[in-house]
Amino acid sequence: MTAEILPTHTPALFDDAVKRAAELLTAGEAVALPTETVYGLAANALDEKAVARVFQIKGRLANNPVIVHVAGVEMAKRCVSDWPVVAEKLSKAFWPGPLTVVLPRAKEIPAPVTAGGPTVGVRWPNHPFVQAVIRACDFPLAAPSANLSGRVSPTNAEHVRNQLGRKIPLIVDGGQSQVGIESTVLDLTVSPPEILRPGMIHAQSVAAVIGNIERQTSNSATLRSPGLLKKHYAPKAKLVVLNWHDETDLKAWLLIRHAPLVACHIIAHTRIPLRLGTANVSVIPRDAEAFARAIYAELHRCDEAGAEWIVVEALPESQEWQGLADRLRRAAM
Repeated sequence: MTAEILPTHTPALFDDAVKRAAELLTAGEAVALPTETVYGLAANALDEKAVARVFQIKGRLANNPVIVHVAGVEMAKRCVSDWPVVAEKLSKAFWPGPLTVVLPRAKEIPAPVTAGGPTVGVRWPNHPFVQAVIRACDFPLAAPSANLSGRVSPTNAEHVRNQLGRKIPLIVDGGQSQVGIESTVLDLTVSPPEILRPGMIHAQSVAAVIGNIERQTSNSATLRSPGLLKKHYAPKAKLVVLNWHDETDLKAWLLIRHAPLVACHIIAHTRIPLRLGTANVSVIPRDAEAFARAIYAELHRCDEAGAEWIVVEALPESQEWQGLADRLRRAAM
């Protein structure tokens, strides 16, 4: 199998791609679709066999739940058995957008979607293409990232093709993902609500809408969110997050670890090493949103260039960087 790649940059192409994707999804296939966070490998969330196909394609562990994507609050309510006032407040403030809420699952949601647990993560994505596909299908989509399990998430169609191009029938090219990392996941089944996975909607923004929240304090045996495995989002190269003082400091660190400059790719935002000889140096602005849009694409580029080491400059510790710090920490395990 070689994936068909469909563009969407004109109204006619957009409509044709929606029709093709909806046909395949209705037939129980898994297809790669763009969202504003990362590209997702989508299947009918109500079809247990289709969901199992997603797990098989990705090599995903059965204990790792997937998020259900909807087009509107009414569809979200059909996926859960309870829709509390706090969910209504959050949906009005942040949907469509990169926030997933965890609620008690409806009976219609198959157990594999939730890793056998009693809760389900639901999100209304803010991307016109995936919204149009969900409306055309009239069913929610289970859609983890469209990559091999544990690897760097894809933020464009080419990233998907490189990893899954021979495993799925269709990749829809909806351009570069505009958020760039996965959604914030907020568990509403506990009080106060708990952030299970940080993202670009950070804790202060959520707290401004619903009041006090916690940050990953519970230790449930059943995962209630994706992105909680110890190692995740990892490139092929060894990734290290490092806070260097100057180029001499950075060179000394590389020397101690026997990391040859020619095989090292440095990703910096503030202390930019300009005289590292054969090392490959790239710069992402010291702005959390810009960094999020760029970091996964940069990690993919490093892998494609044959990097053995990827050294990322340590991030600021403020709220808006916590989601990015989480991704890099897991990638570096």
